[in-house]
Amino acid sequence: MPLALLALAVGAFGIGTTEFVMMGLLPDVADDLNISIPSAGHLVSAYALGVVIGAPLLAAVTARMSRRTVLIGLMGLFVVGNALSALAPDNGWLLAARFLSGLPHGAFFGVGAVVATNMVAPERKARSVSLMFLGLTVANVAGVPVATLMGQHLGWRATFLGVSAIGLAAIAALAFLIPHDHEHTTAQGLRGELAALRSLPVWLSLGTTVAGFGALFAAYSYITPMLTDAAGYTGASVTLLLALFGVGATAGNLLGGRLADHSLRGTLFGGLTSLVAVLALFPLLMRTELSAAVAVILLGMAAFATGSPLQLMVMEKASSAPSLASSANQAAFNLANAGGAWIGGLALAAGFGVTSPALAGVALAVLGLAVASLAYAVDRRRAPVAGRERIVASHVPQEAEAVRH
Repeated sequence: MPLALLALAVGAFGIGTTEFVMMGLLPDVADDLNISIPSAGHLVSAYALGVVIGAPLLAAVTARMSRRTVLIGLMGLFVVGNALSALAPDNGWLLAARFLSGLPHGAFFGVGAVVATNMVAPERKARSVSLMFLGLTVANVAGVPVATLMGQHLGWRATFLGVSAIGLAAIAALAFLIPHDHEHTTAQGLRGELAALRSLPVWLSLGTTVAGFGALFAAYSYITPMLTDAAGYTGASVTLLLALFGVGATAGNLLGGRLADHSLRGTLFGGLTSLVAVLALFPLLMRTELSAAVAVILLGMAAFATGSPLQLMVMEKASSAPSLASSANQAAFNLANAGGAWIGGLALAAGFGVTSPALAGVALAVLGLAVASLAYAVDRRRAPVAGRERIVASHVPQEAEAVRH
């Protein structure tokens, strides 16, 4: 694997840290800015909105540029957004800065995935994507806990200054390690780029991402009350358990990348099936502290085993605009974050019990399996047609040559 993947992983580490650290800093931010915690929660939504809007938009408008230049520019925007977050004088400015910080998120992962796969042999593509995502999962193990502690002891503004420093380190790594490239997409304009997303297989792949990761966030968004109210952990222990989730996610991400290079769709189906099983067992596993810790690790493994396969599948289905499709998949991931949390909250509000969000996640994971199965059926139906077209095309020159003689 090329060393350049390390530069992508450093950028992913910074992005993962700033995305998730706000959850742990909400009380500190609310106290400092004299706002309520629910109002401070809008800062999480502002970042997610930036991801959803920025992912396809920035990928489309930068499609003709050198991908190395795009990655450095996106990380520069990330540094500016986090620096402005640290300097924000009030809640309104902080909301705007968080939105700005989210804009480059999806496009960075989208373009980065294309760069990663172009640097390796075809049989290592999924593994290269998983190594880039390694920065995101390690952020949950080390970046978020350390950044949260920094915010609690030095103030939340220090956290965002620290994240900005990580972004500067990523820019240096990208400039030093990513090779210069002069590849540009066909000059088809923004409309042509967006046309690549009209394909049914692309939308089915994006739908699988929304449903599959929606299942994760339906449960994970409410993992703290499950651990404290059902499993009996103290609030102080939750941070360590969330780090265990990051360990599971890291292992699942690496395993999924390796397996997907052998069987892309098989790994996807296996990951989603495992996610259904883990979430279905959550009510039982949350009865003791030991089994609850195991459940947290298994949840991270099952969910993130599907990350690389889904990213690569979307890129393959939109081969004429892989950066745009790959970025759109990141937007789908954040829609899953918001939608899954909302659906899990509905189950909790309906009085079905503290572990009911996990069962809502089961329904979403089953939906993800259904969408993935439909995508498989569509591919099988289209394969014979594509095969006939290739056969006809291969015979045309021979027939023309025969007529000519």
